[in-house]
Amino acid sequence: MRMNKGGALETARRFAALLQAERFGEAVELFAPPLRAAVSAEQLRLAWTAEAGGHGGITTVEEPVAEAGETDPVRVRIPVACSDGGFIVVTSVGDDGLLQGLRLDAHGGAEWQRPHYADLDRFTERTVLLDASTSPSTGTSPSPSPSPSPGEVAVPGTLTLPVGCGPWPAVVLLSGGGPFDRDESSGPNKPLKDLAWGLASQGVAVLRFDKVTFAHPDRLPSDHNMADEYLPHALAAVQLLRQQPEVAPDHIHLLGHSMGGKVAPRIAAADPSIAGLVMLAADTQPMHEAAVRVARYLAELAPGPSADEMVSLLVSQAAAVADPDLGPDTPSTLLPFGLSAPYWLDLRAYDPVATAARLRCPMLILQGGRDYQVTVADDLAAWQRALGDRSQVTISIHKDANHLFFSGSGRPTPAEYARPGHVAAAVVDEIAAWLARR
Repeated sequence: MRMNKGGALETARRFAALLQAERFGEAVELFAPPLRAAVSAEQLRLAWTAEAGGHGGITTVEEPVAEAGETDPVRVRIPVACSDGGFIVVTSVGDDGLLQGLRLDAHGGAEWQRPHYADLDRFTERTVLLDASTSPSTGTSPSPSPSPSPGEVAVPGTLTLPVGCGPWPAVVLLSGGGPFDRDESSGPNKPLKDLAWGLASQGVAVLRFDKVTFAHPDRLPSDHNMADEYLPHALAAVQLLRQQPEVAPDHIHLLGHSMGGKVAPRIAAADPSIAGLVMLAADTQPMHEAAVRVARYLAELAPGPSADEMVSLLVSQAAAVADPDLGPDTPSTLLPFGLSAPYWLDLRAYDPVATAARLRCPMLILQGGRDYQVTVADDLAAWQRALGDRSQVTISIHKDANHLFFSGSGRPTPAEYARPGHVAAAVVDEIAAWLARR
């Protein structure tokens, strides 16, 4: 029997009440089996508490609203009002009365707008397909899983070329940790699209691509690691750029943001032909330690029992990552963000600063002064100590920039990421000028 809107709204009301009461164990009982397998009660608690803390604390969970039109399953939006803005819980209810999808939408439907520095007359774009099975070896061992390895799964991307013959310097864009699309879309913002259009307007060829965790999450082995998530398709992107007549083959760089910046030295070590690295908010602090630090910061923004529980949970999970006895079979439920033990073992063994120090290519390292996720004190200091005296390394702090390199003021909170913005023009200009000097 097909679920009607009245029944779907009743389920959504029960779910909203459980969220407001922070009864997450009961809330996940309303999940259909596939959603329950993907999102545990503790993961729901973390996401809810982080979103609430980023908006100054929840004031009201409002009445659910079914989307207009006949849909199967019925899509429902639950507005959540906070002291500093709010967000929307987006879900869908199937014929069995269970929730089939879940997303915390911080932007409320606002759409990305072109940044003022992007000149549409100065570049063209076309879609490409990155077949990583033909890229150079990444040095990772084959997965024992029956699923295909990430390197065997093609992903789509966008090639942005300046108007003219070139040959142009080029960058491959690498997004942050998580299942990001090629634009690194987050709410109403697309920081990698800002960079692609801004740099192409200044004579730089740009290739960006959907991460395999976004394009094919159902085709990844459960024990994939950070190298699997980035290396195969990044190396394929470099190879594709090298085949373009408009691109200078000896001037292809990597431009990574957040975890994309962290992994960039690892990719460059796998392909010595890469001409240089641009690293934006590239973290150096071990991620399990950073997770605890950020959780404590968010708990300060909206103190309360749920925030305390979030911190305690992450402290326990981070300790499991740091434990010398961590093994490949450690359940992901005991580890931060539900990532697998092989993922954490790979992260734990990788030292981005030491890897970068062994490279001899030029580097541009940029940091936002208002970034609470990757910070000057906790992350940039390590880059400065290891590379600050090298003539081919430029390190720059944009004091008003947050983690997305959007300009702002005051104490930074996640709420500002929900407001439409763009990568600061000064950041785009600095990258373009550095590439031109190369």
